[in-house]
Amino acid sequence: MTANAPAGKLYLIPTTLGVSDPDQVIPAPVQRIIHALDTFIVEHPKTARLFLKQVGTAIPVQEICLLTLDEHTRPAQLAELLQPVLSGKDVGLMSEAGCPAVADPGANLVRLAHEKNVRVVPLVGPSSILLALMASGLSGQRFAFHGYVPVEKEARKKKILELEAESRGKAQTQIFIEAPYRNQQLLQAILEACGKNTTLCIATDLTLATEEVVTRTVGTWRSDQPDINKRPSIFLLYVG
Repeated sequence: MTANAPAGKLYLIPTTLGVSDPDQVIPAPVQRIIHALDTFIVEHPKTARLFLKQVGTAIPVQEICLLTLDEHTRPAQLAELLQPVLSGKDVGLMSEAGCPAVADPGANLVRLAHEKNVRVVPLVGPSSILLALMASGLSGQRFAFHGYVPVEKEARKKKILELEAESRGKAQTQIFIEAPYRNQQLLQAILEACGKNTTLCIATDLTLATEEVVTRTVGTWRSDQPDINKRPSIFLLYVG
């Protein structure tokens, strides 16, 4: 970055949480910013192109520059990804998680942007974590997001019990997720590990036509388990 080439801005662009009309969840001013950009850093180019086609771009989607940032991106590659911004271009960062840099590898790029004195601009859009918390009826004063819980059975049970104890001790809502195809296994693990009076909210398909947000005690869930297999879900646990 030089005095003759001030850095551009790094826009953190929210995306839809599934196949839905962007007009329903992405504000018009945000869509106008997306429309004006010609370079994006994305997690998966295929789904990014689909989203950009829905929103609309000033140039044909096939001419848009898409740079990939995913779980396989090495730290040494981040500087190269940020180079267009350092050269003066405004660039959008998108992810598969809905909001960039939240439970998403984009956080590493955002940190580097701050180190390089690049202006980072978060844009308004759907956050499945906050939408789930809002609709759960559980404590929004104290909460923690833990990302993915372990897959291995004993480690997963241990983690669930730790989260339950932490919620009890801190009066804190514990929020976590799982890959959609493992949702049923996680739900079963929660129902087996937790006390019957522990409260569990399951928020599924947020912002979609099939959206369901239900909060019940573990004891009640045991007798009426939902089918959430392969449906994006957020789990919220609370004792208090």
